[in-house]
Amino acid sequence: MATAAPAQGTPHLAVENKGLLTLAIMGAAMIQILDSTIANVAIPHMQTSLGATQDSVTWVLTSYIVAGAVVMPMTGWLADRVGSRRLFILSTIGFIITSMLCGISVNLTEMVFFRILQGVCAAFMAPLSQSILLDINRPEGAPKAMAMWGMGVMVAPIFGPMIGGWLTESYNWRWVFYINLPIGIPTVAILLWLLPSRPINKRYFDGLGFAALALGVATLQLMLDRGQHEDWFESWEIRVEAIIAISALWIFFIHQATTKKPMFDPELVTDRNFATSLLFMVMIGIMMFGVFALLPPMLQTLFGYTVFDTGMLLAPRGIGILVAMQIATRLAGKVDARITVGVGFIITIASLWEMTQWGLMMDWKPVFYTGLLQGFGMGFVFIPMNQLAFATLSMKHRTDGSSLLYLVRSIGSSIGISIMTTLFTRNMQTSHEDIASNVTSSSMAVVDPSTSDRLQGLGEAALATLNGEVTRQAAMIAYLDNFQFMMILLVAFMPLILLLKPPKGPPGAPVHPAGE
Repeated sequence: MATAAPAQGTPHLAVENKGLLTLAIMGAAMIQILDSTIANVAIPHMQTSLGATQDSVTWVLTSYIVAGAVVMPMTGWLADRVGSRRLFILSTIGFIITSMLCGISVNLTEMVFFRILQGVCAAFMAPLSQSILLDINRPEGAPKAMAMWGMGVMVAPIFGPMIGGWLTESYNWRWVFYINLPIGIPTVAILLWLLPSRPINKRYFDGLGFAALALGVATLQLMLDRGQHEDWFESWEIRVEAIIAISALWIFFIHQATTKKPMFDPELVTDRNFATSLLFMVMIGIMMFGVFALLPPMLQTLFGYTVFDTGMLLAPRGIGILVAMQIATRLAGKVDARITVGVGFIITIASLWEMTQWGLMMDWKPVFYTGLLQGFGMGFVFIPMNQLAFATLSMKHRTDGSSLLYLVRSIGSSIGISIMTTLFTRNMQTSHEDIASNVTSSSMAVVDPSTSDRLQGLGEAALATLNGEVTRQAAMIAYLDNFQFMMILLVAFMPLILLLKPPKGPPGAPVHPAGE
């Protein structure tokens, strides 16, 4: 049953030790988010250990993503049905157990099966952690709570590969899963002790809506994850997945608009702030994970940095996010959140423009300060965007809202990675052809390509070296083209800020009472 709105200045759910409970909630959220990227760097080691092929081992990542996407839309219904406390604790315990099982897997079949279970548990943890933090804090403390939650959401994926690389090199790949246990076990103990629960509300379950959405999102994620590997629509697999995704999502939207008891309350999609925030979350996912998919391979292949050094160069992005979130939290209620979001986008666009000026002769400094600037911009966007998303939404829709926001950000990250990977591959091929077409005897002062076959082996070595340099230059051009594309995309999205309405009343306070 929906509860009455809390009095002004009081949290929706009272707790004995809010600080300790917040620490536990963030611990659960961070191990879940960390696992979305920490395993990536260990894939080559897993392939050898599990006896998998290069193609099949990618299912370790794909299974986790798809499983989470399938069940995440049910978070709100399940939280109402069994209680938010029970669902959060059970999913955290399940995540810890499946992490241990992933670590002891002896073949690929076991690993993929346990990763599916881990993805199911993880799907409930992120949106619930956000809605619970909103529930246990006073309305005026919502920006600070979202800043703390946002730090984990934004920073954990950045530090994940660095931690994963260090664990893999220092110990072995199994520790990228075992690391969840020392954090997760005390977290569960605190949750059992302190975590309150919303009242149970046995609301109707829209089976058709869930089935259509789950099928559509799962096949969309699968298509995005495998598209580049299968050469997109040249493959029948990708064509079939696209048809299923479009058909299932079309059924879901039509059903959502016409049924009397839809899966999501119409207020979620008719609320202008929340609907606009969904679009921005897609953009944040595209931007954050798209760029992040490009930087590690660029730094390692073109500049020769190790996995750990690459992680250290990406760390300033996380520092910038942390600093900006602290500033954005202090500005909440004093400065229009839309202005803060706009400033954040301008800073991020400026950082991407700086990245389009990079070159193969640069040292580590441009990567360092550009990452710091970009993190600062993204931190300015994330906190006020969450504030605006929930500013006009009823409290009873918080869990559904959190799950939708997190789902679209996850889809956005998949879209971003797919777009950036595809553009990079195709831009690199085009650039390689353009550069190679200009390598002629008149442009070569040392080696004449037309007579290289007469140099008894030395010519072949010279041509291989030359081709390597052409490939290197083409790759750098492709990276710069991608950074430019991302910058243009952000500029195109910026006018959507005008659709947002500023929150009324104290920061974080919803316009509608919880019982509406």
